[in-house]
Amino acid sequence: MNAEGTPFGGYFRRKRVLVTGDTGFKGSWLCYWLQHLGANVSGVGLEPITDPALFQILDLSRRIEHTTLDIRDFPRVRQYVSHARPEVVFHLAAQALVRMSHQDPLQTLDTNVMGTAHLLKALSEGGYRGDAPCLVVAVTSDKCYENQESYYAYRETDPLGGHDIYSASKGAMEILLSAWRWSYCLPERFSEHGIALASTRAGNVIGGGDWAEDRIVPDSVRALSRGEPIPVRNPGAIRPWQHVLEPLSGYLHLACTMGENGRSMPELMSGWNFGPAAASARTVGDLVDSVIDAWGEGTRLTLSQSGGPPEAHCLRLAIDKAAHVLDWHPTWTFETAVSAAVGWYKEAYRRGCKPGSMDETTLRQIVDYTNDARLAGCRWASLG
Repeated sequence: MNAEGTPFGGYFRRKRVLVTGDTGFKGSWLCYWLQHLGANVSGVGLEPITDPALFQILDLSRRIEHTTLDIRDFPRVRQYVSHARPEVVFHLAAQALVRMSHQDPLQTLDTNVMGTAHLLKALSEGGYRGDAPCLVVAVTSDKCYENQESYYAYRETDPLGGHDIYSASKGAMEILLSAWRWSYCLPERFSEHGIALASTRAGNVIGGGDWAEDRIVPDSVRALSRGEPIPVRNPGAIRPWQHVLEPLSGYLHLACTMGENGRSMPELMSGWNFGPAAASARTVGDLVDSVIDAWGEGTRLTLSQSGGPPEAHCLRLAIDKAAHVLDWHPTWTFETAVSAAVGWYKEAYRRGCKPGSMDETTLRQIVDYTNDARLAGCRWASLG
């Protein structure tokens, strides 16, 4: 991965990095990437809730220091943070399913809002200072914005909100993160408190290894693997689809930029969109048809939406801020993202989804993505 420069300038090498939600889909990809960047990775999360699970397929319990921990348990969170003393934190622990939030709103709010507060409180008590700081990148969602059901792409300065419990929990997370920053972690006083706090919003993430219920790509792959029609609830809904490596590269680049320039660029400690290019905002129907094409066969079946939670019809993210300030840009097209995701699943099913069976494929996709980002002129891919 270092042929023409080092990704992220080698910033994460030997850094103590904590990933909350390490057993989830995005958390597992992030831990795997960080481990290959040379970080000392620790992770906390619940036991994987799917079978198969990416965390187990990548054999991450052997690769990183994992602790089963519920972020709703503040005493344990505080004890863990005090012991681990992370230098970088990626906060991904969340209840991330829209339909589950409709069925269990209290658990969703408790996890997404109070769980975040528990982590922030534990870090604030950690005794960090400017010469020994902690960089925190908290991950929320594109659904944190007050959705106007327009084709307008939401910017970081747009109002927060939510017409459903999941979206409201993410909007509330953003409000909490902003309030915590201004109450306890003022960017201008970074040298005193030593905590750099930023939040990030990504698009609808796809990629190999997600087997969650009620997500369109996992639902599609399960159906295709059984030779069944793909169930589709809302084929006309428009979403900003992106491969999982796209926002992860943004999170990593933001963290290392805060670490290198936090004192001189307090504006880094704010909210950020890491979405796809405008052309990747496609309908659910377009995505399913592209998955079928990449798989090589299959059909789809439109289902009734009755009884489900309210869902936005159109979501788009503006990424001008990340482009201008961080020189971060998406790399893979919609078609490349779908092809990579489906290719990963097909290989996983061929190999039986066994622990360690997808190391070569997963690392190859990270290397390919990094090389493509380097050729596209992405700054993070060739630092150093």
